[in-house]
Amino acid sequence: MSYTVETAARTAPAAVIVAIDGPSGTGKSSTSKAVAAKLGLSYLDTGAQYRAITWWMLSNGIDVTDPVAVADAAGKPVIVSGTDPSAPTITVDGVDASGPIRTQEVTAKVSAVSAVPEVRTLITDLQRTIAKGAASGIVVEGRDIGTTVLPDADLKIFLTASPEARAARRSGELKGADVSATREALLKRDAADSSRKTSPLAKADDAVEVDTSDLTLDQVIECVVTLVEGKRAAK
Repeated sequence: MSYTVETAARTAPAAVIVAIDGPSGTGKSSTSKAVAAKLGLSYLDTGAQYRAITWWMLSNGIDVTDPVAVADAAGKPVIVSGTDPSAPTITVDGVDASGPIRTQEVTAKVSAVSAVPEVRTLITDLQRTIAKGAASGIVVEGRDIGTTVLPDADLKIFLTASPEARAARRSGELKGADVSATREALLKRDAADSSRKTSPLAKADDAVEVDTSDLTLDQVIECVVTLVEGKRAAK
């Protein structure tokens, strides 16, 4: 049997764009990275980009409670996201921001910054460019991917979980943080993200909802992998 480039093209898995949305604490990031790694796809954490621009604003003395000041400064930082799921990176003006963007200060301010329309427009354009350039396909996770950023994604998944399950997971990630306080913080973030006028957190009409409350991470990953493989096979 002769093996040609044409044969290889026919046997290679179809490129797919997968949008995974949902609130914090549903296992979104861990699931997205694992699925992308397992299936040979690129990976993009869109939340990290909003955290990155928030960190830049705070570091440069921008009043993040002033939407006009945030809008005026939004185009200044250069944000670059690495899409290798085994080692995702993010830099701001060439500086590694992967650690600084996870501080409590950034967490407390990111909803306000990300609600500014000019910020969302800039970051959304960046996300679409990255997704378009992923030759083998990509898993993009966030809060408005299936509804706003990539409405034509091949597969849309919305992860959800009970507030209690989400708080327990996030408290574990934060090494012993108070579960009750964490739950309240998550609900406050949900309210802010769901009520903002520009690209609110919402489930797309054609998204597959997966409740992760009573599932292990491995079970969630297996579920999503099965969904992606089904979509690949149908292309």
